Amino acid sequence: MEEKLRSINLHKKPNHIAIIMDGNGRWAKGKGMQRVFGHRNALTAIRETADTASDLGIKFLTLYAFSTENWNRPKFEVDALMSLLVTTLKKELPEFIKKDVKINSIGNISSLPKNAQKVLAHVIESTKNNKKITLTFALSYGSREEIVNAIKNISKKVVNNELDVEKINEKVINNHLYTFNLPDVDLMIRTSGEQRISNYLLWQMAYAELYFTEVLWPDFRKEHLFDAIIDYQNRERRFGKTSEQIESDE
Repeated sequence: MEEKLRSINLHKKPNHIAIIMDGNGRWAKGKGMQRVFGHRNALTAIRETADTASDLGIKFLTLYAFSTENWNRPKFEVDALMSLLVTTLKKELPEFIKKDVKINSIGNISSLPKNAQKVLAHVIESTKNNKKITLTFALSYGSREEIVNAIKNISKKVVNNELDVEKINEKVINNHLYTFNLPDVDLMIRTSGEQRISNYLLWQMAYAELYFTEVLWPDFRKEHLFDAIIDYQNRERRFGKTSEQIESDE
């Protein structure tokens, strides 16, 4: 693992990593347990990933914790996930403060249970001045819904003569997304072997590098994050330019 750490160029690390934490149910099923068992055991992966990212100096980490489509899962599982969210936030708050972690959330937060909304708001308020890393939980989040809401809000401003339609550009759209206070994603990681982005940060991942691993999320540890970052650093990020242009810019 030390060799992997030495392979990471700290001057070329991703600024914003987004993760689709997939495989909890399959991990639990493989152990003869219910899906909820997998969700509970995923907390170790979250802690270790957040700690490792922070130690590397990565400033933004966004985790896909609960999608808009997840509301369609069995009520028992949804209730368990909401309960787990509340208890985890309460339990981890002292650690967030100690480790200088700023907690953020994106998504249709108003659709969460009232208690979850209250606890989440308290944790966000309590950590708002922390600066080492911003840990964002995507909750009741769907990228298409996010974009639709942005279009609606921009349209209202146009109708009310608050915004000239000719002034609409990428910055205006960015400012109306849930992620208005976050930079674009540099690296997206999905665990469990699935190779989809599942309605996650579609606008924000326009130029992200995508990394897929067979590791199920409850088994994801710092060495797996190292692997993803090393892979990221071995890619040429051109943003529409040629290789020769990239070389001349360096």
